[in-house]
Amino acid sequence: MRLFGRKSAATSHSRLLPANGEGRLRAPSRRLTLDLARAETLASMLATSRASQVIEVSDLLAGMYICNWDRLSVYWEQENREAVENFLRGICRISPERWHSWIEIYDDSRRTSERRQAWGPLRKLTKIAPTEPALRPSAALATVLKHAEELAPSRDSVGDGHLPILTTECVLLCIVQSFGSEVSRKLAGTGLDVGRLELNALFPRRGPRT
Repeated sequence: MRLFGRKSAATSHSRLLPANGEGRLRAPSRRLTLDLARAETLASMLATSRASQVIEVSDLLAGMYICNWDRLSVYWEQENREAVENFLRGICRISPERWHSWIEIYDDSRRTSERRQAWGPLRKLTKIAPTEPALRPSAALATVLKHAEELAPSRDSVGDGHLPILTTECVLLCIVQSFGSEVSRKLAGTGLDVGRLELNALFPRRGPRT
């Protein structure tokens, strides 16, 4: 599986795209920041490790946690963060062994990505290996991402239209707002500062990190 070989100078297309009636992927309806694209890749790995045919909300939440905990942790009080981490590892079904394995993969893949960027001109001379078909999102995750598309404050011009740029904060907010879902109920009980998260997700001080 190709890991993190995305361009760091631009937002990434989402690979979590629904198929049309003929089984082909539809045109992308969104872009992802690099951080969220990495989380998406880890989510796909987690789903694949369970032999799942779809990526669940908890898979993407796990990827976001592994890739962006330093950023996301600010939405919990300092004294609660260790308990929140234990909770997130549980809800994301990450054992200590798997946790360390993902971290090793993440670090190795990031270093590989940096080397690829450094040797970018030579990469055109190599053959491109066929990529594995992307897993589709579950119905619950598709709803979360659709909601995030509607809320995303930043847009990317594409042809005559604009694609919403999804950030980690925006997607986390939409997970929390997926009222009635198990993940939403559990997150609500962790002391998450939803007001601060909503402010940063909808009115970011900086443009999307691409």
